[in-house]
Amino acid sequence: MSLKDKIGEDIKTAMKAKDKVRLETVRSIKKVLLEKEVELRAKGKDTLSGDDEMQILVQQAKQRRDSIDQYLKANRPDLAQKEEAELAIIETYLPEQISDEELGEVLDKIITQVGASSPKDMGKVMGLAMKDLKGKADGKKIQELVKAKLAD
Repeated sequence: MSLKDKIGEDIKTAMKAKDKVRLETVRSIKKVLLEKEVELRAKGKDTLSGDDEMQILVQQAKQRRDSIDQYLKANRPDLAQKEEAELAIIETYLPEQISDEELGEVLDKIITQVGASSPKDMGKVMGLAMKDLKGKADGKKIQELVKAKLAD
């Protein structure tokens, strides 16, 4: 079942269950997917690839995380809580997040693979890491760990 089909089914389920937060969140994902699909049609491509769908989901999750940070800084826990609920729903569509320990191991392999030895090599490591770990780990977390590992 494609992501688009799964989201269609989840919209129906949320409507039947009268789950307002899930319904709004899933509809917002569907809206972004449809907008991206229309954008690709102009370029001669018919459907979104799995990578395109994953990129959209990662982007939506990142937007929610950023909003949570901003709301907490603005002392608006009520709005942050709503964003957290939406983020939890979006994360159900993403691959399972890897642990910090697994992330460290993957980054060690990448650092060895590209021969990185100083903070100047961060770009090489980040490019490969973001490609390999797309959807499996938060970009900020990856960046912080790479910085720490290359600073040693």
